[in-house]
Amino acid sequence: MSLSPALRHRAGSTWHLLLKELSAFGAVGAVCFVLDVGLFQLLYASGTGAVTAKLVSTLVSTTAAYAGHRFWSFAHRERTGYRREYVAFVLVNGLTLLMGLAVVALVRHPLGQEHALVLQAANVASIGLGTVVRWFAYRRWVFPPKEETAPGPAPARTRGGRRVTGADPATSGA
Repeated sequence: MSLSPALRHRAGSTWHLLLKELSAFGAVGAVCFVLDVGLFQLLYASGTGAVTAKLVSTLVSTTAAYAGHRFWSFAHRERTGYRREYVAFVLVNGLTLLMGLAVVALVRHPLGQEHALVLQAANVASIGLGTVVRWFAYRRWVFPPKEETAPGPAPARTRGGRRVTGADPATSGA
């Protein structure tokens, strides 16, 4: 049983689009991770308090991530307004931050783990989990897919206010 050419084309373009989204998502995430860490280090080394440095670096990297995802990773998706998208983006990132804190807190306190490598493993696992959640949340709620319109009848061609049916005499050689 062979797939129709149209179905093969659609499946191929879907995989191509998914690969483009995933690679751009990863690239934006990597750049913003470096921006966050670098800006934190720069601010902290220049005398800014650790909490203030982290707040500023997080706000800057989150805003840069939003811009990167809006204009690159998910540029082909529905535009629903910058304010709505940015608020949803910040909420998703806030929830995944809380998830990460919960994972580390669970490993540290109820499980009683104090070793730096164990806590770092929990941190890395929480980052991985948060990345997966962000990927799906961005695609579903922050940058939703464009709604496909149902195909309807082709609009009637008109010339000079009157409906034209059949061949166009100007182009048919009649």
